[in-house]
Amino acid sequence: MNTYAIGDVQGCFTTFLNLIDHISFNPQQDKLWLVGDLINRGPDSLKMLRWVKAHQDSIVTVLGNHDLHAIAVHEGFVAKHRFDTLDELLAAPDHNELFDGLRNQKLAHAEDHYLMVHAGVLPQWDTAQTLALAREVETALRAPNYREFLANMYGNLPNTWHDDLEGMDRLRVITNALTRLRICTSIGQMEFKFKGEVQDIPTGYMPWFEVENRRSQDNHIIFGHWSALGLVLRDNLSALDTGCLWGNTLTALRLADRQVFAVPRAPEDAIALQ
Repeated sequence: MNTYAIGDVQGCFTTFLNLIDHISFNPQQDKLWLVGDLINRGPDSLKMLRWVKAHQDSIVTVLGNHDLHAIAVHEGFVAKHRFDTLDELLAAPDHNELFDGLRNQKLAHAEDHYLMVHAGVLPQWDTAQTLALAREVETALRAPNYREFLANMYGNLPNTWHDDLEGMDRLRVITNALTRLRICTSIGQMEFKFKGEVQDIPTGYMPWFEVENRRSQDNHIIFGHWSALGLVLRDNLSALDTGCLWGNTLTALRLADRQVFAVPRAPEDAIALQ
């Protein structure tokens, strides 16, 4: 049995199929870890969610910011963005079932010495706390009154973690860290506008994983979200968003030996994003 972690698919379903064929994925034996942003911006979000549902016993996925956005659009709390590609999914006869399945996914997953999140982990959090905080948001998303969470999910503040945060302020910081974080200050103050390359990070900020003495550094963290960062492989870190959506590759990491596999974006998945 092998376990493979795969970077942001974002509805590039043909490329995804090419990648799992390339690694000879066997759903009866192997496991896939998907780092979030399963859907949106690529052309085949509906096919992607149907595939995930059909193979749910062999998949672990965490939610990304695009997945949460799609849920909020489905529930009527926000309008579609200009480059969203959700129309087919929203119009599908099984859309409610698919969105319910998406809403019930995790925000963090740990196994052995690996921790998977979509975007990042604040420097104050170790793995145990990250999982506990993720469960708070997961519980809110799965509760009968989950729409109350979605109605208040958006916002950039508070942008710093404090253990005594309560209510939606607490849930919003957790959600933003796990699904939107790229850079922060040495004390974990988050900044959300920046999406570029490391050399262009604003003064006073750094990649979240470069904060000295961050408490999660004893675990190997797998994440995506930051396509401009690209593939980063370290002893305790694997960044797997290699920009498939933008015409680059979709990448898988085999956890047993950390071998990397990648396929180019399929022509069928090209879509205008200008």
